[in-house]
Amino acid sequence: MVSSESHWRKRERIREHLLDLVEVTRVGAPIPGERQLCEELEVSRPTLRSVVDDLVRDGLLVREHGRGVFVAKAKVAQHLSQTAGHTLGVGGVDGVWTSRTVDFRSVTAGPRIGRRLQVSPGEQVLRITRLRLVDGVPMSVEKLNVPQSLVPGLTAHDLEVESFYRLLGSRFGILLTDASQIIEPTVVDEAEAELLGVPLHAPALLFERETRDADGRVVEFTHSVYRGDRYRIFTQLSLAARPDNGKVLGGSWSAASTVPGADTLVVDPYWTDKA
Repeated sequence: MVSSESHWRKRERIREHLLDLVEVTRVGAPIPGERQLCEELEVSRPTLRSVVDDLVRDGLLVREHGRGVFVAKAKVAQHLSQTAGHTLGVGGVDGVWTSRTVDFRSVTAGPRIGRRLQVSPGEQVLRITRLRLVDGVPMSVEKLNVPQSLVPGLTAHDLEVESFYRLLGSRFGILLTDASQIIEPTVVDEAEAELLGVPLHAPALLFERETRDADGRVVEFTHSVYRGDRYRIFTQLSLAARPDNGKVLGGSWSAASTVPGADTLVVDPYWTDKA
């Protein structure tokens, strides 16, 4: 009987081999077939398929029925780093980001949203749901809440052709100064799964953000769900002796670059002057 440790080592050997293949194979190209890989690695098809399934689930490979297994497009990565002198919007986006407004309505804030926006529960807020896409592929579902009095005349179409933050500054004279954001794992619900084109309860990343202006007002509370198979977080840490005693650097979005692991580092145009 094969020990669990031996089985684990076999799976790790297969995984490392496949990861190397992903590294050197262009996006959209097929990896070798099952028979060839099993012969090269001297493993059974069930074991190989199990590891391939893991990499498909992780978004590194794509299985197409009747065609084979292909290298997936690199994940989009958000870079959490503090860049001195930069505002919330810094340039550089890999891929074409677009937005589609799914829902746009005026509602009373209610206790929960009123607390997050620091307004009366009876105050009118705009509750906006947007589908964010990269190169036409659904990436996230964003639910934006903003006091209606701050953005008179804002329309659903506005949010499909211009950055929300750019609109706040250029049209409504709101100077944004800081934001607080939490990130945690989650799974998609039925509505999110339909919009994102993923299975119900697929892994996802939940972002909740409150953004304030120069007067200390909370001008937005946003709840966003990003596809776990297409999005990841890249964080830089300061460990050397510094006046800040070493801490996680956070707050801004980085310019486009390359993340270790062949991922694409992007600036979500929500923060920039891109649509």
